Amino acid sequence: MAGIYLHIPFCAQACHYCDFHFSTNTDLKTALVHAMGEEIVLQRNYLRSKGVDTIYFGGGTPSLLDQSELSYLLEVIHNVYQVAENVEITLEANPDDMSLEHLTGFKDVGINRLSIGIQSFDDKILRYLNRLHTGEIAIRSVELARQAGFRNISIDLIYAIPGLSSNAWRKDIAQAIAFNPEHISAYSLTIEEKTVFGNLLAKGKLSSVDESLAAEQLEILMEVMRNAGYDQYEISNFARPDFESRHNSSYWKGDEYLGIGPSAHSYNQTTRQHNVRNNFQYVRSLKGKIIPCEMEILTEEDHINEYILTTLRTGQGCNVEKLKKDFGYDLLTLHGGYIDVLKTHKLITMQNKFLILTEHGRLLADKISSDLFLIK
Repeated sequence: MAGIYLHIPFCAQACHYCDFHFSTNTDLKTALVHAMGEEIVLQRNYLRSKGVDTIYFGGGTPSLLDQSELSYLLEVIHNVYQVAENVEITLEANPDDMSLEHLTGFKDVGINRLSIGIQSFDDKILRYLNRLHTGEIAIRSVELARQAGFRNISIDLIYAIPGLSSNAWRKDIAQAIAFNPEHISAYSLTIEEKTVFGNLLAKGKLSSVDESLAAEQLEILMEVMRNAGYDQYEISNFARPDFESRHNSSYWKGDEYLGIGPSAHSYNQTTRQHNVRNNFQYVRSLKGKIIPCEMEILTEEDHINEYILTTLRTGQGCNVEKLKKDFGYDLLTLHGGYIDVLKTHKLITMQNKFLILTEHGRLLADKISSDLFLIK
């Protein structure tokens, strides 16, 4: 089975940290939604599997779409693909878009998982990030989602923000847990070049993220979430039993997926492709029934290194037997000495042929992964 990701490239306002493709001009929204429908049809042969078991509306701000637009895109998918009866359909939503009427409309078209981009409950931090909502609106959004009947809710948070103390971070986590959501995602702030924060950093008006503070707040996150009964099934993702994000988990397992919309990426285990990051060009191209994308054929090195990078981020870990069988890459032989050092420092463990990072190891996940890469 495969997943479909739909990138909705519109936002009411630009957050200072965001480098995803979006526009605050929604004049093209109707035309772009229909172009996305056309792309779904044109891409029908990209996935080797005709079966789809996850659909994910990301962005941007997918909650800016109305019920008819969501219904149209889902109808096209159902017409082109064999959609599983238990399909997981996720929609990312901003708290300021979440009226009871809007939420009921989402549920009526088939959305069964809601990912709410709260980021913080602290009004000062929200203003600093240039979010539209307040802490009060964030709290109300979760209450309304429950009232509308959603029983699979994820809350997004951000840490390592300048001005966010560790005590304030604990309060944010505690407030999120108080709603007993099925899932919580928490990401360390990264300052990207082509963002407001990136420009401020380049001008010396903003300090880079303190790595020691980021590590401290990740440790706090892991401790509090573990004590609250959540499983850290991926470094940034925590879930109640049986509520892991099936869509995101498919990325980390290397399953194929189709990306629809401007800037969306696709992967079918042989190639990777990405669409143009321009709404007007995207719509114009699809009017001519041309998919505006660039494609790359993945090398053996790409496959090996991506598998190591993604699986080491998960709670299950990296299957060294699969690496050896599928790619001929004997990780234990090539990096045995380094792995022994990691074990000695309690950064990694070996369980039934799986290399698994410990909580301390997760603080160094990117470094450890890159040290294990195949480099030609």
